[in-house]
Amino acid sequence: MNGIGGSGDFTRNAYISIFTCPSTAKRGKISTIVPYVAHVDQSEHSVQVVVTAHGVADLRKKDPQQRAEGMINCADPSFREELMAYCSHTHDGHAPFVPAAAFAMHQQFMETGDMRGVDWGRYFGKK
Repeated sequence: MNGIGGSGDFTRNAYISIFTCPSTAKRGKISTIVPYVAHVDQSEHSVQVVVTAHGVADLRKKDPQQRAEGMINCADPSFREELMAYCSHTHDGHAPFVPAAAFAMHQQFMETGDMRGVDWGRYFGKK
């Protein structure tokens, strides 16, 4: 999460920190739920609950894979397949991080104007 004034004080001092955000931007072409971002003001370690119009992710007491699954449930349904494709290449509850693919959705937007349609085979091979 980034760009929220005073959010650090809120997340560190709240009994339960709940962040609400839209699930998309730019007329539905950008998902606000993505595998990774270049700049973070508040990490997943400071936020307990995330809410969008499409769902609620309670991140408390979850391993990284469970957190990712919860966040995908908050994503706009038209982006869930993209996000699940990225996460399907991780194992055993480890953090879903694949450096070559971490920013693929961002790159897809830069190339086409829409985050959807990433060729995940380019990063992971066929699965």
